[in-house]
This record gives sequence, C-alpha cells and structure tokens, in this order.
Amino acid sequence: MVKNVSVVLNEPRFPENIGAAARCCRNMGISSLIVVRPELLDREKMFKMATHEAADIVENMKIYDSLYDALSPFGHVVGTTARQGRERRPTHSPKEAAVLIRRLAVNNQVAILFGSENKGLSNAHLRFCNTLINIPTTDFRSINLAQSVMIVCYELFVSGEPEDLHVPKLSNVYETEAMYAHLSQMFQAIGLYGKREPGYWMSRARRFLGRCELRSRDVRLIRGLCRQVLNALCH
Repeated sequence: MVKNVSVVLNEPRFPENIGAAARCCRNMGISSLIVVRPELLDREKMFKMATHEAADIVENMKIYDSLYDALSPFGHVVGTTARQGRERRPTHSPKEAAVLIRRLAVNNQVAILFGSENKGLSNAHLRFCNTLINIPTTDFRSINLAQSVMIVCYELFVSGEPEDLHVPKLSNVYETEAMYAHLSQMFQAIGLYGKREPGYWMSRARRFLGRCELRSRDVRLIRGLCRQVLNALCH
C-alpha cells in the first residue's frame, strides 16, 4: 500500500535534510518524495546524504512553489506538529496514524506532511490536513527533520496490512478546497460570521468535515447546496 504514500517536505532549510529524508524513505519502502519551496536546492549535498541507494528518490522528487499545488492530488493529508493547544485539533501518535494511513492508502493517495526545521507547520499549512501526528518527546521537543520522517515511516512500515480493504475513493485537496471556498461564500451571505472573524467558522467547518472522509460526490452535494442557498438569496 505504501506505493500510494508520499512524503512531503514543506520549506526545508537544508539540502542535507532532504537527502537524509530520501534515505529514510528508501529504508522504509516509500519512493515518492515531494519538496515545497526548499531554501537551498543543492543536489550534490542531497545525494551525499541520500547515498547511492536513495539517489533515485532525489532524482525523481517533485518540487513545487505552492503547498496547495503539491497537495492538490491527495485524498488524505497527514500533518506533523510538535505544538498542541486549544486551537489545534487532536493529534495521533505515529503508531495510531500508521494504521489509518495503511487503510486509506488502499484506494487513495496519502501525503505525510512535514514542516520546516525552524518553524514546523503553521495553522495555515495545517488547514490542508485531515489528520495530525505528534511525536511524543520529553520537554525537549525539537526533533531533526529526517529523524521525524524516519519515525513516522518506520511505524507505517511495521503497521502491517490493513484488515479492511474496501476503502472508498476520497475527494482530493483540489476538490475540498473548492468546497470550503463555496462554504465561506455561503456563510458570509447568510450573515453567519457576524462579529466573529471568518476564520472562526471556517476552522470549525474544516475540523468537522475533515473527519468525514468525504467522497467526490459528497463534495459535489455540499457545493450544490451552497449554490442553491446563494441563488435563493439573490432572488
């Protein structure tokens, strides 16, 4: 099932970490590596850390200027975060998330998203994510990027085959982001925002719908409802 899993590095600072992450992917049987806005694209340093065994992963990795473009084809996005709090969604351990990833990857493209070494993933980045992973640590929470990739990919590697092979084809990020844009228009039109910031309601809508494993037809249904409401308000 890991052929449907990609590791996505968002804004990595050091080419050595990209190469080391590629080596981790090779160790755990993942061949797809995606990099978004790398700070320094020095392939020589990447190849040195990747070694000969993972050189092909560096050669074939996809590079994007936009996180949205990188994630658009994926049906499920798993984000990694060290920060937790009231405004952040509940997180899973790498072992818990591995079981979910294995199941969904039967019939869907799944992205495992890692943030930059110094900033991690912001709330804006995490809005694309359906599931969040937190790697348990002591009070010292900083983990090297490649180490994080290895921990998550290792748990995926040892998680075993999923029991349920009848997994629906989920809507991708491109479809769901269009749905959220439509929902935002509807919320504004019906006066839901009021005195609160628009982000308050959209954040809760994303939290709720992100857990629902929406299919393309579900997204079309919700967008159809939004269109009907907007049309009714215009007449």
